[in-house]
Amino acid sequence: MPDLFSPFQLKDITLRNRIVMSPMTMYSSVDGKLDDYHVSYLSARAAGGFALVFGEQMAITPDGRTTTSCAGIWSDDQIDGHARTCAMIKRMGGVPAIQLGHTGRKGSELPPHKGTNSEGTWKQLPPDHPDGWTCVAPSAIPYGGGGHIYPVHELTVDEIKGLHRSYAEAARRALEAGYQWLEMHYAHGYLGASFFSPLANQRTDQYGGSVENRARFHLEALDAVREVWPEHYPLTMRLGVDDHNPAGVQFEDAIQAIAMMKDHGLDLADVSLGFNTDEMIDAPFNNVGFMLERASRVRTEVGIPVATSWNLGVPQNADRAIREELIDLVFLGRPALANPHWPVWAARELGHADPFALVPQDWAWWLRNFRGHGPSIGLPEPGSQNFAAE
Repeated sequence: MPDLFSPFQLKDITLRNRIVMSPMTMYSSVDGKLDDYHVSYLSARAAGGFALVFGEQMAITPDGRTTTSCAGIWSDDQIDGHARTCAMIKRMGGVPAIQLGHTGRKGSELPPHKGTNSEGTWKQLPPDHPDGWTCVAPSAIPYGGGGHIYPVHELTVDEIKGLHRSYAEAARRALEAGYQWLEMHYAHGYLGASFFSPLANQRTDQYGGSVENRARFHLEALDAVREVWPEHYPLTMRLGVDDHNPAGVQFEDAIQAIAMMKDHGLDLADVSLGFNTDEMIDAPFNNVGFMLERASRVRTEVGIPVATSWNLGVPQNADRAIREELIDLVFLGRPALANPHWPVWAARELGHADPFALVPQDWAWWLRNFRGHGPSIGLPEPGSQNFAAE
């Protein structure tokens, strides 16, 4: 039976445990580049025991960013920052991973910590603002929620083909930079998610209507990336499998689409929400591990490894999800930001025989040989609190 600290192999990549630093947008890039900020904070998570370390969603084009402070990999002059980041993640014992994406109709925003609109939500900038642009989408339907009210451009078929080439070029750069795991972000209301959702996609051509047509953007992007991304490295996708709205993505549609994606070279499904509307019915955000049931069904019915996130930051809950073989990997975003040594803390909470085996060898020597008052080492005493939720 696997547990949270069991190795996991996918293709030629073996992860030292099942704990993943999930992509988190940090709004700290200039000209889309990674710099010392990204090198330090991402390598710190690898040093803290995370087996697979993602930076944020990396935009495949300049207008694929959320804000002008977001990172990307649309230009060769961005490769160096990615290469430095990859090298340090590897040095600290982790596997460097990249998530490629395009924000679609959720772009052209002001970084949220710099201000909000009258609704108190993230602020979209008008196209004529110096840091704004006209967003693109499968159909000319603005997102609407959160102040996303400006007109969007409906992509032509030629423009769609161009985006697929941009995905492939980004994948080529990612490989050159040293990444060993590639994920495509088709959830959270971004461009890929909007192609899959009837709420955003009302096209009448080969990219709209049926499940097969709404998934065509995904399948063609997978094909384009796989032409340049080595077969021995994992190719995965974060997919929005449910909009929690009767007019949006239904989970049964997602099951069908993931099965098609598996036939096009998808190695693992990272299951999340669609977020193609703010009008969600019975939104489950307060529930522990609320994506586990859907992820487990994908794993069983499609026969593909799966991962998910959402409210799994309590070690006992994350471990249980792996032990019960509901999922293969646990993605942690906010818990990873809150505690760069979350895996070490989890190992102590769960009674791991050697929690400090998760940190670099030189650090581990000092921590294993600590003499003195146990709690003063800087971590809670193992089992001091039981946070497990029933």
